[in-house]
This record gives sequence, structure tokens and C-alpha cells, in this order.
Amino acid sequence: MDLTALNTEVAKEEFQSRVKSAVFWRSGTQILSQLISWGATLSVIRILEPSDYGLFAMTSVVLVFLNFLNGYGLVSALIKSDKVEPIRIRQAFGMLILLNCALAAIQFFAVAPLAAYYYQEAIVADLLKWQALIYLSTPFVILPEALLTRNLDFKKPAIVNLTVAVIGATVSLVMAFNGYGVWTLIFAPVSMFWARAILLIIATKFRVRPSFDFKGAGSIFGFGLTMLASHGLYIVQTQADIFIAARHVDTHMLGLYAEALFVAQLFATKFVPPLNEVAFPAYARMQHDKDALSQGFLKAVRLIMLVACPLYFGLAISAGPFVETLLGEKWLEAVPIVTALALAMPFLTLQIIFHPAINALSVPRIILRNAMAGAVIMPCTYLVAIRYGIEAMAWSWLVSVPLLLAITIYQIRPFIGFRLRELALATLPGLGAAIVMCAAIWTVDHLVMAYIWRDIPAPLHLAALTISGAITYCTLLFFGARRTFDEVLRLVIRRKAPAGVSG
Repeated sequence: MDLTALNTEVAKEEFQSRVKSAVFWRSGTQILSQLISWGATLSVIRILEPSDYGLFAMTSVVLVFLNFLNGYGLVSALIKSDKVEPIRIRQAFGMLILLNCALAAIQFFAVAPLAAYYYQEAIVADLLKWQALIYLSTPFVILPEALLTRNLDFKKPAIVNLTVAVIGATVSLVMAFNGYGVWTLIFAPVSMFWARAILLIIATKFRVRPSFDFKGAGSIFGFGLTMLASHGLYIVQTQADIFIAARHVDTHMLGLYAEALFVAQLFATKFVPPLNEVAFPAYARMQHDKDALSQGFLKAVRLIMLVACPLYFGLAISAGPFVETLLGEKWLEAVPIVTALALAMPFLTLQIIFHPAINALSVPRIILRNAMAGAVIMPCTYLVAIRYGIEAMAWSWLVSVPLLLAITIYQIRPFIGFRLRELALATLPGLGAAIVMCAAIWTVDHLVMAYIWRDIPAPLHLAALTISGAITYCTLLFFGARRTFDEVLRLVIRRKAPAGVSG
């Protein structure tokens, strides 16, 4: 890996070309990778029991809580810096190795038995001990990826991620079909982390020698500590639901909730973050041009919400046939949970879109305030709602997430430079068309299909609702927001806009 290339000035035309290429490679291969992963995941879900996923959710909370210490904030500082000296990269690598070896030891010897005691599930300790292997691969994953991200080179990691998806799918399917139960959910991620580490080292010719002399690295580590604190608080807000619910419901109900949340968050957690990875370095380079930053941010909101709103509203109104088709009849108890969570996901998606802009603008107080607000609002809401059951906790997302989003908008709006009216107009095409789409789906479902074919198989039922919704949504955009429709079409097929047409 040529470290001197990290500081090379990039012309504006070339920078724009790199951004477009990055979006193409990152989003395009992400879709293919996710299709492979989902195919394996859905097959495994049909084999394993909800209680297996309940146990896995317990270990995931612990893993995520410790993972925020893995040093990702250090590499974020490298991406953001105007200049990167090779010694800083070596220092960051050395710190990553120390941090992650320490995390592996802490989880293996201390956290694993404590978690088993808290959850009252002895097997949790054994599962966590094996998951400690993930930390040992982490330095060889996040540093090569970060250096490629700084140069907006997403082709190599995209190919690596696609290969890793195939490896993970193979391991999970083989283990599930051979009756390994919850262990399938443990070893598939471990194999993926190690495969990604090895392939990234090969693909990038990573030959960085770690340095354990940290003199002069204060600026990088200072930014990393800020990211660390905010990320720690963010982990509290995102993992509090499983952590709290695990003490109030059995592993079966916890598994239903965990997988309902997984399904509901697919777009927000699988497709938006890769786009944010592209947006972060792009926003960082535009941070001194508020007009360009504002317009770029609003365009991102408009395009992403055009996809998020119909997906989530459609999921909410067709949750029954969706769950039965994709997960199987034994997961039908999760339908009301999926419905509640899906309605909250457009708010969460918009919240996530703000993250790269906030990070790129170097406003640590905003980062910390948002993280603190989420770490208070989300757990408090869950603690109140769980008293009324797991479904009530799912519906509580419609209170906590919009409240957190409002706080975020209030704090960051002056820094990005958009007006509330502009933000509303950016979300309106997707939101308005999705609401009308849902009315059309409800009509087809309750006033047409209920009389034509009452006992229609779930796959055909889902297909009918999906087709009617897609036709309605695309028609509304074509006639009601033609400019936005053309913008999406140009993005999908990578076609240049006609002369005189503004993006």
C-alpha cells in the first residue's frame, strides 16, 4: 500500500468522479452481498428456533458494548485529517493491536461469566468466549478499509466484502443443516471477520509495521476519544432494548423481537451505512463550503427517503404475508412487532443520514449531546414499555426515535445550513407517495383480495401487495414528482442529466 498517495491533492472533476464510482461500487456490491447473505440468513432462520436467536441476541449485546472500544475512532481521524503522516498510521495500527488484544482477553476471562450470570443462561459464557476471536482480526480489517476509504477507493473492499458474504453464507448453511443450532450464529461471523482480514491484507498489499511509540499522536487520539465517548453512548441507546428485555421475557420471545428488529432495520442498517461511508469523506472535503454541503446533504435525504418510505410503510402494512413467506409460520408471532418497528424506521433512517455530516463537521459537542440524548431517551422508554410486554416495547420506538430525531435536527441545522422547510420538502416526495401507496395496498388487500381469494398462499399474497404498491408508488412519482423520478433513474443507470437540467 502506497501511503504517500493518501496526501495527494485531487482535482474537483476527479473528486466528483471518485464519489460517483465509490457510490456505484459500495452500493452495487452491497446489494449483491446482502442478497447472498439474506438468502443464507432466511434459510438458516427456517431451520433454527427463535430461542437460538434469543441466545445470540444476548451475546450480541455484550459484543457490541465492547466493540465500541476497538479503536474505530482512531481510523476515523485518519480519514478526516488533511494530511496523514506514515508514522501516524503506524501508531494507529499499534494502538488497534493493543486495544483489541485487551478486549479479547477481557471478554474471555471476565465478561463471559458475568454475562452468563446476568442472563441466567450458562451457555452464553461459552458462546462469548469463542466470539472473542473477532477482536483479534479487527486491526487487520478496519485500518486497511479506512485508508482505502480516505482515497474513496471502494472497489477493492467491495470485492472483498462480496467474497466474504459467500464464505459466511456457506459456513452458516453447512452448520445449520448439520444441526449446530445457535453455534451456527457464532462461527459464521467469526469466519467472515477472519476472511475479510486476510483478503484485505492481500488485496491492499498491507505492509504497515505497527508502532507502540505514541509521541505526537495527540490530535488523532483526541478525535478518537471523542468518537469513542459518543459511540459508547450510541451503543447504550441501540442495545438497551435487548439488554432490558432479556430480564423480562424468555429466550423465545426475545428471539422473536430480535429477528423482527433485524427484518425491520434491514434498509437502515445494511444499505444506508455503506452510503454514509462514501458521504463521510465527501462531506469532510466540503466542510468549508456550507452551500455545497447543504445541497449535497438535502439531495442525499431526498434520494434515500424515496426508497426508505415505501419500503418501510409497505412492510408495515404487509407484515403478515411478509413474515410467513420469508421466515415461516413459526415466526408469525413476530408480525405485530414487525409492524410497529417498521413504522418507526423512516425516522431512524433520517437520523442515520445525519451521522456522516455531523462527524465530518468536527462538532464534538453536538456528537456528544446527541449520543447522550439517545442514551437517556431510548432506555427510559424501553423500561416503561417492557412492563406491558414485548409488543409495547416495539411500539415505544414511535415515541423515542422521532423525539431523538427532533433533537438532532435542532442541534445540527445551523452547521449544515439547511432550513426546516427545505428538509421537509426533501422528504415529502417519498413520504407523500408512500402514504398513498399504503392506502392502495390496504384497498387491494381488504376490499379486493378478501373477496376474491380468502385463503391465498402467503407468497402470492405478498407478491400481489408488492406489485400493487410498486405500481402505485412509481406512478405517483412519475406524474407527481417527475424531476425526482428522473433523478433516481439517472442514479440507478448512471446516466448523465440532459443539458440544462439541474440535479
